[in-house]
Amino acid sequence: MPLPHAPRPVLQASPNARLLIVGQAPGARVNASGLPFDDPSGDRLRFWLGIGRELFYDRRKIAIVPMGFCFPGYDAKGSDLPPRRECAPRWRARLMGELPLIETIVCLGSHAQKWHMSHFCRATLTETVRHWREPFHSGVPRVLPLPHPSWRNSAWLKKNPWLEAELLPVLRREVARLTA
Repeated sequence: MPLPHAPRPVLQASPNARLLIVGQAPGARVNASGLPFDDPSGDRLRFWLGIGRELFYDRRKIAIVPMGFCFPGYDAKGSDLPPRRECAPRWRARLMGELPLIETIVCLGSHAQKWHMSHFCRATLTETVRHWREPFHSGVPRVLPLPHPSWRNSAWLKKNPWLEAELLPVLRREVARLTA
């Protein structure tokens, strides 16, 4: 099935990166700019990580590799479609092999969580994120599950204040350690 737009893979990676951020797939704005998380969800994500744009876009320190590299288009309701199914099986293992120093993976949303931490996934995204300590303390690479930082998840964030109180301080310490 063809892409709704010309392919424009959007990712950032370097063999020196120690932190990997995995999201779903680029949205329309990111597809247009070619810069990962160059949108309001990126602003929220950088706040969660406790860093600014300069460090966030330093590929030597932070890899950003979505589950689907290209904008998948919109569904009938105007929401972004999920990542294309053929992308991850075709490219993911090969690309991960080029990132030998990754110590921590931040998984944004269920698509990333199912791929990178399937044996830790629970019945719902909320349960998976609530039990973040298990994958984080299970070895290397450490894995931290988060909801996607999209504005569409604002209600979820209000219902789950423990994310900001419990998980974000750990995430920020980990990011500081890996990017120092």
